[in-house]
Amino acid sequence: MQRLVRGVEVAAPAQVVYALIADPERWPLFLPRTVYAQRLDADGVDERVRMWGLAEGQVMAWTSGRVLDGAGRRITFRQELPVAPAESMAGCWQVREVAVGRCRVDLEHVFAVAPARPQDAAYLREVVEATSRSALESLRFWAERWSRLGEVSLSFAETVRVKGPAELVYGFLYEVADWPGQVAHVRRAVVEEDCLGIQKVALELAAAEGGTPTVAGIRICFPHAGRIVHKATVPRPLLAAHCGEWSVLPDEYGVSVVCQHHVLLREDTIEQVLGPGAGLAEARRQVRAALTHESRQILRAARRHAESAIRTL
Repeated sequence: MQRLVRGVEVAAPAQVVYALIADPERWPLFLPRTVYAQRLDADGVDERVRMWGLAEGQVMAWTSGRVLDGAGRRITFRQELPVAPAESMAGCWQVREVAVGRCRVDLEHVFAVAPARPQDAAYLREVVEATSRSALESLRFWAERWSRLGEVSLSFAETVRVKGPAELVYGFLYEVADWPGQVAHVRRAVVEEDCLGIQKVALELAAAEGGTPTVAGIRICFPHAGRIVHKATVPRPLLAAHCGEWSVLPDEYGVSVVCQHHVLLREDTIEQVLGPGAGLAEARRQVRAALTHESRQILRAARRHAESAIRTL
């Protein structure tokens, strides 16, 4: 068994920090190495969470049981089936107030590997160390801006109706490698799918001001649910974080296709990208306009794909 504890002091109220830790479904936006999190069961105290995260550039998935102690600002967790090479993985988050408007966060991991493989212990300790450091620093950064999160965060969605099979719509969204030539702003797409349903995607986009900026991310696909969730690993210059979801929702009259976006803005790049004197309001407008335009192009292309196939048949 090994134990690793890392901590950080945060210039934010303890309850604010605890609230961020207690809501794992928001982690993809605030924690760089969390790709997606989904609550499976929850009653306010005990919960099970399915997580997808990045470790050494690879996407790992696991399910953890968590126990939330709001009064003590403590959350304990244990992986149900530990990710190899771990034979067990557990720990806790602890938030303690150290002064008015200031707290300390400690993240503890207790884990074990097979005794006959000491090299696995060293590797796992490095991964846990790097993940803990990344999570704590990102948590500190955003918690210390808690009073302005509403200004730097943005969420919105676009929807289109399709008179065609949900399977064809989902197939178009899934086959992102085929988007060049069908989606106007996508010049080139590179897709790696070493594990079925988990895609690493890099897209060269046609920018309004010219050039072909590249964005990259992870997509996790749930075909039976008609969902594809995504998170940017190389976001646009104005964005600190970007995640979202494609949802294909059939009903008796057709199909609704929804594209959701959740973003955090980078204030330090606003003037560099938009020009001297530009502020958050302009950045919010520009980001929303650009993502809305691109989302509509993809949604319309998906609709054409599904409806033209039906007419051909």
